[in-house]
Amino acid sequence: MRWIHAAGRGLLVLVVVLTGYVAAGAQAGEPADGGRGPLTLATAGDLTGYLGPLLEGWNRTHPGEKVTLVELPDSADETQAQMTTDLRDGDRSRFDVLNIDVNWTSEFAAAGWIRPLPRDRFPLRTFLPPVVDTATYDGQLYAVPYVTNAGLLLYRKDVLAKEGVQPPRTWAELERYAKTIAPKYGLDGYAGQFLPYEGLTVNAAEAVYSAGGSILGDEGERVTVDSAAAREGIGFLARGVREGWIPKEALTYKEEESKQAFQDGRLLFLRNWPYAYVGASAPGSEVAGKVGAVPLPGPDGPGTSVLGGSNLAVSTHARHPDSAARLIAYLTSERVQRQVLTRGALPPVRADLYEDPALIRRFPYLPTLRESVRTAAPRPKSPRYDQVSLVVQAVVHDAMAGNETPAAAVRRLARELAAISRR
Repeated sequence: MRWIHAAGRGLLVLVVVLTGYVAAGAQAGEPADGGRGPLTLATAGDLTGYLGPLLEGWNRTHPGEKVTLVELPDSADETQAQMTTDLRDGDRSRFDVLNIDVNWTSEFAAAGWIRPLPRDRFPLRTFLPPVVDTATYDGQLYAVPYVTNAGLLLYRKDVLAKEGVQPPRTWAELERYAKTIAPKYGLDGYAGQFLPYEGLTVNAAEAVYSAGGSILGDEGERVTVDSAAAREGIGFLARGVREGWIPKEALTYKEEESKQAFQDGRLLFLRNWPYAYVGASAPGSEVAGKVGAVPLPGPDGPGTSVLGGSNLAVSTHARHPDSAARLIAYLTSERVQRQVLTRGALPPVRADLYEDPALIRRFPYLPTLRESVRTAAPRPKSPRYDQVSLVVQAVVHDAMAGNETPAAAVRRLARELAAISRR
C-alpha cells in the first residue's frame, strides 16, 4: 500500500523490488517476465458502492493496466465458494487480484492459489500491528492488508442516559440491562450475527476468546477448544436465547439483518462491525443521533474482538503479476485508504488515519475501534478453515437453539475439530 512512496527512493530500489516479485512469481510457476497489463479484481459485494470510483481513479492514470471489477455475493460463504471454484480452474482462472476475507489467507496459501509477496514492496510498518499477521502463512507474506475491522457494541445512548447508567463493560451488566431496561422501552435486549454462517463463527470465537479460551493452535494442528472458558463463552450466548434477552429471531440474523433491527429501533444493544454505526447514524435511520459504541464486553471487563477485514492477494495464475502488485500498492496508499473510510465506511489499515482529528470528528468511533483492533485476535488459523468454520457454526447454533447444552456442544466441537485436523 505504501510502495508508491517507496518508488521515490530511486531506480535501483525499484529494480531490486521488482526482481524479488518476479522471483516470487517464477517460484509459483508463472512466466518470469511478470509484465504489466489489464487485471480483474474479484471481491464480495460492495454494499456501499465505494470501490468502483476508486478503481476509476486507477484506470484513468493507468490506461494500459485497467481493472475490471467482479462483484461476487455479499455473503462471505458464497464469495469464498465462487472464488475457490474459479481458482481451482488454474490457468483458466478469471481473477488476478482477490479481495479475500482475512481468514482465508492460510487456506488459499496452503492450497497454492495465491503467490507469496515480498515484504519490502509494501510499508507494513505503517499498518496497525495486528493486521499484518492476518496476511501471513507459515512465516511468509501472502497478501497485503486492505481494510481491517473489529466488532463493537452499539447501544442506544438515549435510553441508557434516561436510565442513568453507563454502557456495559461486562457480560453481567449487558445481561442485566438487556433483561431489565430493554423491555421498559419496548426493545429487544441484544443481538449479533447468529445465523449459521461465517458471522456466527466470528461471534462464537469472540465469546470464547473473551472468556480467556481458544479454539485451535499451531496453524490448526492442535485443538484447544475443550476448556472451561469455551463452555463459559458458548454458555453466555446460549443463555441469552434461553432467557429471552437475545431474541430468537436473532438466530436468523446476518450483518445486514442485525443492523436493520438496530437501525429500526428494535434493539438496545448490537454486536456488529463499524459500518453498522455509520448506517444507524445516517439520516433516515430511526436511531440517528442516539447511537453510541464501546468495545465488546467480557466476563470481567472489556472482551476480545475477532479481527475482521480483508486482504488483497495475487492469484498464482495472474496474467500480469507486476500490475497486480502495483494495484495493491495503489489501493493501500494513504490517499486511497482515506477514501476507503470516507466513501466506504470501512476501517483502514493505516495507523495514522486513526489519529486524524478531522476523521475523528466525522467518525467518532475511530479511537474505540483502534483500541479494539489493537487487542483483537484472529480467527483460528487453519489450511482447512472452511471446514473448521462450518463445524463451529453448526455446533454453536445448536447450543443457542437449545438442542444441546454448552458443555455437550464444546465436547462435540472438540471431537469434530480433531477429526478435521487428522485429515
